[in-house]
Amino acid sequence: MAIRSAPAVTDRDLWAQYPFLPGAEALLAEYSPSLAELLTAPVYAPARELGRIRVRAAANDPTGTAALGELDRADPDVRFLSFMYARLLLSVASTSAPARRWSVAEARRAADRLEAVSERQPAEFTGVARRLGFPAEQTAGGYRFSLPDYLRLSAGLREPEFRLVHQRLAHGEVEVSPARAARLLQEGIRLRLSSSTPAELGADVRNRLEASEVDFLRDLAQRVPMPTQRRGVMVLRAEFFPPCIRKMRRMLERGENLSHSGRFALAAFLHRVGADFDTIVDAYRGAPDFDEGISRYQIEHITQRDGGRGYEPPTCETLRSQGLCFRDGDPTAENPADREPDPRCFDPNLVRPTQYYRLKGGAAVER
Repeated sequence: MAIRSAPAVTDRDLWAQYPFLPGAEALLAEYSPSLAELLTAPVYAPARELGRIRVRAAANDPTGTAALGELDRADPDVRFLSFMYARLLLSVASTSAPARRWSVAEARRAADRLEAVSERQPAEFTGVARRLGFPAEQTAGGYRFSLPDYLRLSAGLREPEFRLVHQRLAHGEVEVSPARAARLLQEGIRLRLSSSTPAELGADVRNRLEASEVDFLRDLAQRVPMPTQRRGVMVLRAEFFPPCIRKMRRMLERGENLSHSGRFALAAFLHRVGADFDTIVDAYRGAPDFDEGISRYQIEHITQRDGGRGYEPPTCETLRSQGLCFRDGDPTAENPADREPDPRCFDPNLVRPTQYYRLKGGAAVER
């Protein structure tokens, strides 16, 4: 049985706290900055700096678990405008990888708040859910979602407790605990942020932003994607990846299609060198046909075989036969070093990409 809901939360209150909700841009009219003023006016310098902090924090910690004290201490108007400025920065980034990480981190941060208010301020929780397009009704034991909404929100979740067979299902609705409800909305927020970033910018705004933030954008390109290692594994060194793996990652970051063989090789390699599951999934988000649920299922199959041993990456000979070897260089690469042949790849004793990684100084996981 549903319980009586608390007084409704105003749109303004929700938009200030959750600036990704539909209609939040209306608050800009109240703060009164034009886009040009937000980019350059000294009065908005704190918002710009906080926007950079938000983007940089997501690049360094895509899980969004690290505390962001500057954001917590900021005035509501600065916090709101910093979100808008962060979106602008991500819209002129050289790849879509920073935006993907930002959407994950921001969604996690918002979900932490939603879980905290889910019981004491249910009107805030249901207000966010409704505006995201996934109406939730508070019940005595938690929150209730329609079955279609639950399936959409849980499709990309790897945690086994979100499988439908473990849920309370009645009359086409699924009831979950407050904590699980917050996790579902986290996925809804991530989906919304992923679909709304980058923003569409005119050439003049883009040029001005690229010119004023050239140093920040250069630093961001160096930070992302920054692989995350599993616990107990030495820090991943992306600069030690072989040319074939670097090329596969570039293709996905650019939104290019990578063959099934290439996707298998990339997942198997990243698993063997110690990347955690979510980092491997993150590597595929730029694919034009990316589907969260399907990708997680396939990557889990590749990495969890034989009790977590996972599949062995293909040999260099196999990669050459599949057209996935780039030891002669990649003429489309932006980095000049990637356009040149790699002498190490011509070593007759080199058998697999993981061997290349170890020879360069990385620590591939032996299984």
